[in-house]
Amino acid sequence: MPPAIEGRALDATHGHAGAVAVTPEEAVPEISEPKAITEEKAGWIQASVTDAEAAHMLLGADSGVRPLLSRHGYRTAKRAFDIVASGLAIAVLLMPGLVLSAAICAKSPGAGPLYSQLRVGRVRRDGTYRLFRMWKFRSMVPHADEMLKELQDSNEADGPLFKIKDDPRVIPGIGTFIRRHSIDELPQLLNVFVGQMSLIGPRPALPREIVQYGERAMQRLRVKPGCGGAWQAGERSDSTFDGMVDADLEYIEKSSLSHDLGLVFDTVRSMLDGKGAY
Repeated sequence: MPPAIEGRALDATHGHAGAVAVTPEEAVPEISEPKAITEEKAGWIQASVTDAEAAHMLLGADSGVRPLLSRHGYRTAKRAFDIVASGLAIAVLLMPGLVLSAAICAKSPGAGPLYSQLRVGRVRRDGTYRLFRMWKFRSMVPHADEMLKELQDSNEADGPLFKIKDDPRVIPGIGTFIRRHSIDELPQLLNVFVGQMSLIGPRPALPREIVQYGERAMQRLRVKPGCGGAWQAGERSDSTFDGMVDADLEYIEKSSLSHDLGLVFDTVRSMLDGKGAY
């Protein structure tokens, strides 16, 4: 495990100020003092922070929500399905994945075919945040995260989300294709297999997005994040932030094995038609 890291919790509705020593799943690089929250919006809190700064804010902080750990039968069956389905998918997609990796390396020399980001998973029993490293096939040029600040004025999404239809960071050709069909998300089957994610659930948010969540959006963190879900099966990137939250909270309220299976098929259909993804 990485050494203890001292972070600063966020003084907001879902955290409290104060230095805390924690040992997270993933080490976060040392950063300078983060900027303060700038403005409160309806349903979210506008803040100008990087993911590294936000990760330090979240370490050891109380989210203000608690995980949904009832319905043991449903959760056990869901986990068993996740293990079997993700294991089979990994085996089937191994060779195509190696071919895709070679194509990515050819189009983006010097960069590995896989890319990882710190994401926020289901909160712990005591309500503190859980960070994990989520994997993707590389669809953007190296150092794409460092280019984010200069592209903020071009953001076409609302709320804490960041989306650009014609993102200049995307690798021409292959990057556009794998993003449109969400092929870049397939390595997250590994996250599902080890239990950090589920096949179906709210999409895992970036730390900088979480520190901007209002109380309602924080409810998304009560369940495991998913590779697919109600948002991916619906409008995807064309949706608003509030629309995403509404879809996820409705899923949490109505979750069942039959509903999950339906969303698996709907997510696969959305991946094939590519509508609303960029």
